[in-house]
Amino acid sequence: MALHSLTSVTIGVPDVTETAAFYGEFGLEPEGDGWFTTRDGGRQLHIVWAPTRRLVELRVGVDHPDDLVAVAARLTDLGIQHHNDLTTLIAYEKVTKVFAVLEVTDPLLQDAAPDTPCNGPGRLERADARAPGVLRSNPVRPRKLGQVVVGTTDLDRTTTFFREGIGLSASDYLKDEGVFLRCSTDHHNLLLLTAPVGFLHRTSWQVDDVDEIGRGAAAMLKDHPERHVWGLGRHRAGSHFFWYLKDPAGNFTAYYSDMDCIVDDRLWTPEALDGTDGLLSWGPPPPPSFLHPEDLADLMTEAHAAP
Repeated sequence: MALHSLTSVTIGVPDVTETAAFYGEFGLEPEGDGWFTTRDGGRQLHIVWAPTRRLVELRVGVDHPDDLVAVAARLTDLGIQHHNDLTTLIAYEKVTKVFAVLEVTDPLLQDAAPDTPCNGPGRLERADARAPGVLRSNPVRPRKLGQVVVGTTDLDRTTTFFREGIGLSASDYLKDEGVFLRCSTDHHNLLLLTAPVGFLHRTSWQVDDVDEIGRGAAAMLKDHPERHVWGLGRHRAGSHFFWYLKDPAGNFTAYYSDMDCIVDDRLWTPEALDGTDGLLSWGPPPPPSFLHPEDLADLMTEAHAAP
């Protein structure tokens, strides 16, 4: 596909210093000017000031300048203004107030995670040795930014922008509630959800395996149990393991591993999944605050007050 990766996100928060400290502890490496890096993806999180928490910008990598020309033509057909300088294309999604930026970059190449041999009934892969996951002591560092979830007051319009305009592909649907979109071979990089206000719901960050999810979450919760939101569990859409935490601004963020990958579109059939059953394969049920964040009323008030 012409699009190949979710390269970075810029999030706005009222307290940059406090939020930046959280993501540094989460395992992202600070690089200055509000930027944070992952092990494989480089500069993938940018934190800037905003009066309320929100997604400011989403960046997507493309293969060639010709891909930008094709996107520009589709946006023109949709009546969406944009700017294309042949290396970068910028378009504005009016409902969510998010800038989508496409940039010509090399695809992300990742070294394989270490093998984690598992014992099971009739399968002895690890003999006379402890599991590697219980021997790790190094801090958890995410490998890459995997996905971002955004609420929108007009799901059809926002979906048209990202799918028909930008060129993301649909992987699955939440009936009348959301659509899972991808700009890479990962099951989804962007989830759009129907909401009473446009807002950033969450970001998710890839780690090697479920042991890294547990170790990362345990470290984050050791002195701050109030950060816990939901987990450990496994999603139905995407099939990945997850554990969600809450940053100081109120955004949810997750460690995840083992997501479905769609390499050949012809071999994948999108499904229309039902509500929370579509979100969860196993694990504790999502808390009400995950489905309906506690500050939504405040975000709605601020949105109506904005000029």
